[in-house]
Amino acid sequence: MRTAYSVETVRAAERELMARLPEGALMQRAAAGLAAACADVLGRVYGSRVVLLVGSGDNGGDALYAGARLARRGAGVHAVLLAPERAHAGGLAALRRAGGRVAGADGADGLIGRADLVVDGIVGIGGRGGLRPDAVPLADAARRARAAVVAVDLPSGVDADTGEVRGAAVRADLTVTFGTHKPGLLIDPAREYAGSVRLVDIGLSLPDEAGLEALQHADVARLLPVPGAESDKYRRGVVGIAAGSARYPGAAVLAVAGALRGGAGAVRYVGPAGDAVISRFPETLVSDGGPKHAGRVQAWVVGPGAGDDAATVAEVLAADVPVLIDADGLRLAEAAAVRGRGAPTLMTPHAGEAAALLGVDRGEVEAGRLGAVRELAGRYGATVLLKGSTTLIASSDGGAVRVNPTGTSWLATAGSGDVLSGLAGSLLAAGLSAVDAGSAGAYLHGLAGRFAADGAPMGAHDVAEGIAGAWRSVVRG
Repeated sequence: MRTAYSVETVRAAERELMARLPEGALMQRAAAGLAAACADVLGRVYGSRVVLLVGSGDNGGDALYAGARLARRGAGVHAVLLAPERAHAGGLAALRRAGGRVAGADGADGLIGRADLVVDGIVGIGGRGGLRPDAVPLADAARRARAAVVAVDLPSGVDADTGEVRGAAVRADLTVTFGTHKPGLLIDPAREYAGSVRLVDIGLSLPDEAGLEALQHADVARLLPVPGAESDKYRRGVVGIAAGSARYPGAAVLAVAGALRGGAGAVRYVGPAGDAVISRFPETLVSDGGPKHAGRVQAWVVGPGAGDDAATVAEVLAADVPVLIDADGLRLAEAAAVRGRGAPTLMTPHAGEAAALLGVDRGEVEAGRLGAVRELAGRYGATVLLKGSTTLIASSDGGAVRVNPTGTSWLATAGSGDVLSGLAGSLLAAGLSAVDAGSAGAYLHGLAGRFAADGAPMGAHDVAEGIAGAWRSVVRG
């Protein structure tokens, strides 16, 4: 599992470690890791041209010391100082001793245009609100250049704690981060600015409870249900699907498709799309008597394609089993009814639906995804899975937020979310907690989308068909 910690937590861990190390030793560790990563990017260090964009903080010092290491290996290194009077004195001296040169921001375009590598050491993890005006031309020049761009700890101009980008920022090909990931490296829109991320261990002692978690194959494999020798369909779990309408029967079909591949022993369907469901999936247990009369279930999925059927949504919310609410169900569900539930609730909005629930513009949610998912979880007393470019899962207890690393932009297709609802609902019925069902469901859904697309357009039914392959990929490692 990859974990990320807040700036405050990282700073505290750095202070504790620096108190036990000789002065400057921690920066030297970071600079050594940064220089090694830069050398890997360059391939051939000797004779290469490197430009350091150096601010006044410790990130500038890291860049200067790393530049000194590259200069000693034969690179031609120029440091562009944004605040010459406040540049890190030790790093600057080390660079000059190694043969590196220093330049001001004026005329830096030519240096950057000829560079093989640009190192972004403008602003550290404490930066807020985008780049200062004097740094913007340097970021623009780096973007136009043919050089690879390596960011020190975090691309300058992005918010380390939230992933927000409130102004101009550096776009990196590689970010070399120290000690731990920062939330902004895993959450869009900042994630898009980070490029690939390389973690350098500098010996920080961090708390067990992280601010953000990203599951990996082994973590998901431990969560997935496996039937035992004595299992039957009820022991494996039965999931109920209350979805679809005369206008949107396909939503019901796709939700059932996801549920059938999600590990539960059986799927019960209630709603007006029974004929469409049974013709596509004859193993489905179809009922026309409403949720109360559908028979035994261990979890419900309600809302995909439901139209204006508020009565069914209310009936499902009254059930004493875990419930996943999606799509139209999010609009129809009474907030008080959700907050008052005794059993777990998993809500799965996309950014537009989340914005409507919060009473804000969609752009506000997309710009501040971490804050939005936490606010929704707290407001509704539920676990919230916020779908999008980076899917986030937050519980109402304020614990670590999970970020899904497997998504693909090809999943932005009609019906894809219905498949996810069925899949995650089936995992709820199989006994997973709301956080684990949402996390594992999003992980498998993302992998299935990647496998189905393989670089080309695909439909939601292809995602459903890809779940089995994604499941096998996870459990086989």
